[in-house]
Amino acid sequence: MLVEIPYGNSYFDVQIPDDSLVYRTSCKVPEDNASSLVLRAVRNPISCKPLSTEIKKSGAKSVVLVVSDITRPIPYAGFLNALLEEIKSAGVPGNKILILIATGMHRPSSNAERERMFGPEVCKRYRIIDHKAEIGDDLVTVQGTSMAGRSIELNRYFIEAEFRIVTGLVEPHFMAGFSGGRKSICPGLCSLETVKMFHGYSFLENSSARNGNLKGNLLHNEALSIARQAKVDFCINLLVNNEHRLVDAIAGELEASHEMACKVAGKYACPQVKKECDVVLTSSGGYPLDSTFYQCVKGLVSCLPAVKKEGVVISVGNCYDGIGSTEYQSIMRQCSGKWQEFLKDIKKSNKVVKDQWQFQMQIRTLKYVGADNLYFVTNGLTASDLEHLCVNGIHVPEDKVQEKVQELLDRFVQEGQSLAIIPEGSLLCSYNLTWTSPRKNGGGRTKHAFE
Repeated sequence: MLVEIPYGNSYFDVQIPDDSLVYRTSCKVPEDNASSLVLRAVRNPISCKPLSTEIKKSGAKSVVLVVSDITRPIPYAGFLNALLEEIKSAGVPGNKILILIATGMHRPSSNAERERMFGPEVCKRYRIIDHKAEIGDDLVTVQGTSMAGRSIELNRYFIEAEFRIVTGLVEPHFMAGFSGGRKSICPGLCSLETVKMFHGYSFLENSSARNGNLKGNLLHNEALSIARQAKVDFCINLLVNNEHRLVDAIAGELEASHEMACKVAGKYACPQVKKECDVVLTSSGGYPLDSTFYQCVKGLVSCLPAVKKEGVVISVGNCYDGIGSTEYQSIMRQCSGKWQEFLKDIKKSNKVVKDQWQFQMQIRTLKYVGADNLYFVTNGLTASDLEHLCVNGIHVPEDKVQEKVQELLDRFVQEGQSLAIIPEGSLLCSYNLTWTSPRKNGGGRTKHAFE
């Protein structure tokens, strides 16, 4: 049978045996256009009054609307103007609405990316700024501490607004269980110092930090404690399908709306693994999810429940924007071939370096299958780049990616290896009820989300 694999802005097909296992999301077909879905959600919210009523009740004359950056495939251009008009209908003039991009630790957005995300009209009519996690003047310390006892520094523009709205994509997340909701604040609007415990060694080493799991998840609890201190007034959770079309929106009070959105996402994005296979092929989700190797790591980790220990993982990613941040590139180059030492060093150190967390998560895969069995095929990184990424890296021209992946699959199939395909990569959370973490004697049973 043929299976379509997303790669950059396009797809390619692979031919696999009919008895191969294929894990897909099962999103419902959108019932309406994006604007109608969002407006319906904000007018019929969970655990609070409609958005316009809440704004009027607060007496707010300024609103901050938090949106995700280019690494999240949210079709804002399809509904953002309608949402902004809904805010204005509550008596807030357009020049008092700030669109704040929750970049977290990511780079700022370009003008071209903003136009692509939000549409040229919105970019022309409204003030849009990026959160900058390391710019002191843009940050303010808020009262209280996080669950882990850390001081909380958040974006000044968010805190100073009279009414605070957050939006976010809800999907399985390889660290925090599910994205969306509280993650718009932490790490979305945090300082680097505030996010260090959230992404620190001990939180990530805990087996609760995994796809589709909120129960006992220290990252979820830390982010939620920070979001509570931030005093979010309204939350809009967005769910998209594999074509990046909006299929649902669930709005209202921060915690109640996010919990409901996670339950919905868990039903369609968390199929149970039927058996562990010898070989797993996973994508990184296509554009914009495979923009950098940093982002592609999510797919490398998310597929683990579907592969046997010491099995083979094959992943693809366009990586048109390179490896990742300067700090991440430095970590990967310094620790090339020395991931065991890296893990020991960060375990005993109180210092947290930006983006070390992504390498720590990749090490889950390295411990489980080994670097030689972790294949990564790309046209966006050179062979020299790939040598430093602790993968069995394969650079090919873009028009040869499909051929190389098919060649790898054919080789393993001819050897009699069983095969599983996860076309949507990091968007999918697949958990076998008996799968165990590679951490410390397996770390216990991993349950299917919402079981």
